[in-house]
Amino acid sequence: MVEAVQGAGVVVTGAGGGIGAALARRFAGEGARVVVNDLDAGRAQAVAEEIGGIAVPGDASAIVGEAREALGGTVDVYCANAGVAFEGGDAAAPLDEKVWAASWDVNVMAHVRAAHELLPDWLERGSGRFVSTVSAAGLLTMIGAAPYAVTKHGAYAFAEWLSLTYRHRGVKVHAICPQGVRTDMLAATGSAGDLVLQPTAIEPDDVADALFKGIEEDRFLILPHPEVAGFHQARATDPDRWLTNMNHIQQKWETTR
Repeated sequence: MVEAVQGAGVVVTGAGGGIGAALARRFAGEGARVVVNDLDAGRAQAVAEEIGGIAVPGDASAIVGEAREALGGTVDVYCANAGVAFEGGDAAAPLDEKVWAASWDVNVMAHVRAAHELLPDWLERGSGRFVSTVSAAGLLTMIGAAPYAVTKHGAYAFAEWLSLTYRHRGVKVHAICPQGVRTDMLAATGSAGDLVLQPTAIEPDDVADALFKGIEEDRFLILPHPEVAGFHQARATDPDRWLTNMNHIQQKWETTR
């Protein structure tokens, strides 16, 4: 058992399946009281019943108050896990601003809104934990999915900012950055996901395991795929070489579409 989460009030957004459901199950198994959030009320209820949690369906941007009430007045851990991914994003193609707006709203602004609601209480009592499911795309990029790649960079930047701003005041922040995970979202990435993510895809439970190891070690950056650290280092130290290598993958993808 991880002492830091035993008895804690935990909220997991996007927890009707995939990584969110795996996180909800793991927190419940560690003795936490879990609010399961999902846009799909039926899926949220099913996971909540399975783990003995509380279903609070709805838009992840607007459920902090209801979740707090469901947990008896206090949220100790907030997992900003809900996300959207859209295939496409060719800058030369017609611009779909609705796709960009949805990506910003769910992948970034939902995190900002949640933190805005949570921080006053956390800072007053000197404790709180914010878990952001980002993606390796937030450290690297993703071919064929400009809105996803760009907004995941935003999600990572916001988590990083939260950590550097409030860590001395008791707020813990974790950014989870996996590559491919066998979920419905991976299936929706289409041929780009098949090429880049499927070969090394892991299970949602592996992501939960990586998070709890990171919690025990008090680490900000959680890499369920350890090789991402090397890719991130290569990107930082020789960006032109990294971009050339990624362009080769882009060209290979273009020939397989």
